[in-house]
Amino acid sequence: MTKQDANRPINDPLADPASAINDASDEMISNEAVELRAQLDEAKERALRLHADWENYRKRARKELDDERRFADLGLLTDLLPVLDNMQRAIEAASKTPDGGGLLEGFKLVKQQLDNVLAQHNCTRIEALDTPFDPHMHEAVSQHASAAHEPGTVLMVIRDGYMLHERVVRPAQVIVSGPAT
Repeated sequence: MTKQDANRPINDPLADPASAINDASDEMISNEAVELRAQLDEAKERALRLHADWENYRKRARKELDDERRFADLGLLTDLLPVLDNMQRAIEAASKTPDGGGLLEGFKLVKQQLDNVLAQHNCTRIEALDTPFDPHMHEAVSQHASAAHEPGTVLMVIRDGYMLHERVVRPAQVIVSGPAT
């Protein structure tokens, strides 16, 4: 070692070329490790997001399937409701004639049986008479002035409405009270 070499600082790459290469190599490895760690963290985050998305999809698909099962009878019930309306009209007409007693009782029994079948399948009649008008459950066909009722109260039901679970199958057609004149 020369006098000049002895005066060089220890970190001087010219003092120890092998040390300088090792330092550069260590720095490169350190940078690669930091970069790889960042990529790993990003991959973990992506995996967590994908897992959360998958869970949300699974829950949404389960709910849609449950709803589809709950409302599978909707089409059939929609087709049966006019039959039920006609039965009610026949009962009302038969009750007005003196010779319709046997037929009237038969229609009442059949209608009661049909009402029971609908109830077993969670299809219920919407109770509308003397309730506040609700555009989600009622269809107003007329408005009459009434001093005896608050404005917006259902005065008469023209056609019954029905619900399947919490979904309206058919709104009730009603006459609503208006302001008294």
